[in-house]
Amino acid sequence: MIETKALTKKFGKVKALDAVDIIIDKPGVVAVLGPNGSGKTTLIKTILGMVLPTSGDVLFQGASIPGKWEYRDRLDYLPQIARFPDNLTVRELINMIFDIRGRAPVGEDDRLIKLFGLVPHLNKKLGNLSGGTRQKVNIVLAFSFDNPLMVLDEPTAGLDPVSLVSLKELIDEQKKMGKTVLVTTHIMSLVEDIADDIIFLLEGKVCFKGPLWAIKERGGDKNLEKAIANLIKAAHVENT
Repeated sequence: MIETKALTKKFGKVKALDAVDIIIDKPGVVAVLGPNGSGKTTLIKTILGMVLPTSGDVLFQGASIPGKWEYRDRLDYLPQIARFPDNLTVRELINMIFDIRGRAPVGEDDRLIKLFGLVPHLNKKLGNLSGGTRQKVNIVLAFSFDNPLMVLDEPTAGLDPVSLVSLKELIDEQKKMGKTVLVTTHIMSLVEDIADDIIFLLEGKVCFKGPLWAIKERGGDKNLEKAIANLIKAAHVENT
């Protein structure tokens, strides 16, 4: 599905990604983790084609993607911060995206619209919505299409507990449908609940890639947060 080969990205003298090699070749949920500045966002944006690598390659379904755009029709993306036009209503925005991506106009009986309680907000201007409600619109747009790859960047931002449960159920549905879901998050409880595999980045390099249980074992703690903290501490000691 996704492969990177010696993927490197420099911003001036800063090396955000340093010869990253990963292969994601099976369905499931992969959590991309790491402290701030570890390269998570750069990796995700390179996969999305929003950042061009300095060197190396990214392949999607076996084809090299840097500088191309057509492959984006086969993936869905939920950005961390969605920049919606404030003057559009929720209905107008959703219908516009549906029209661009070839889906029928939204109706009040749409499952996702009802699931996230957006029916009363359909005719409200996006600029008048709370951050949590805008995130629900963001989720509806990401989950309304049927593509093999989904990229979710900090998907829980602003969500209430009920919506968070609904989000987890949607992610589980995608996995059962045989899709690949990439998730970046700082919420370790979410990772515990949904992730099959972990890619852990540190200073632009892959520090760990494997199943959830294995990173706990390597970090020497059954608590994921503590296990990751141990890995970071060990890396810092090694580099000093």
